[in-house]
Amino acid sequence: MIEPLLLTTVRVSTFDRERPLTAASGFFFERDGQLFLVTSRHVMMDAASNHFPNRVEIELHTDEADLTRSTRMSVLLHFNGKSVWRQASDVGGEIDVAVIELDRAAMPRSVMLRCFTLAHLQQSLQEVEVGTSLLIVGFPLGFHDAVHHVPIVRQAAIASSFGLRFQGLGCFVTDARMHRGSSGAPVVMRSQSTDAQLPWKLLGVHSSRMDMGSRDLQLDETLGLNCAWYADVLLTLTR
Repeated sequence: MIEPLLLTTVRVSTFDRERPLTAASGFFFERDGQLFLVTSRHVMMDAASNHFPNRVEIELHTDEADLTRSTRMSVLLHFNGKSVWRQASDVGGEIDVAVIELDRAAMPRSVMLRCFTLAHLQQSLQEVEVGTSLLIVGFPLGFHDAVHHVPIVRQAAIASSFGLRFQGLGCFVTDARMHRGSSGAPVVMRSQSTDAQLPWKLLGVHSSRMDMGSRDLQLDETLGLNCAWYADVLLTLTR
């Protein structure tokens, strides 16, 4: 048996038609019977790096008894010239989170996945203390169990006041060793008060590493800090 947390998260590969572009992370979120893929908005489009994919692929397990069996699902990002993903902004500007609704009918009937729901969102921000232990589930540099198609987890901790918008943005800071390919990974905290099958609180969506522009590349190590956007933005994006 595999831990359900590992079945919430999938590798997200972006393509320009058949040409592979980048790899990232994403996770499933369910609301009112609708199934969504959640990832970073810059995975879907990033003008700064000239990143304009037209589709993404995710890998799905198809046999509960044999995790080596999987299939790929391709999801188009545009319809009639318009993007089909949802993104949001607030007083601080754009939020680096995007969701795209998935067609359950296009999935194999035997597909095996686990979803976060509204019940997994943290209701009281004051209940989460600085220094709280977290896990970030994803595919750093694409690394994962390629035989069984499951992600790995990184240990993390909350490094800024949770509930306080860091630098005026809708995000908080985590202390963890992160890499490219982890964008869009769920940031979770253990909680027995949630679903017994998935006892985790979904606190955020990992976006990117943070650094100081004034850092001396020869003398100073990287900060080892990261930006995670508050997961409550999903209340708006999945409405």
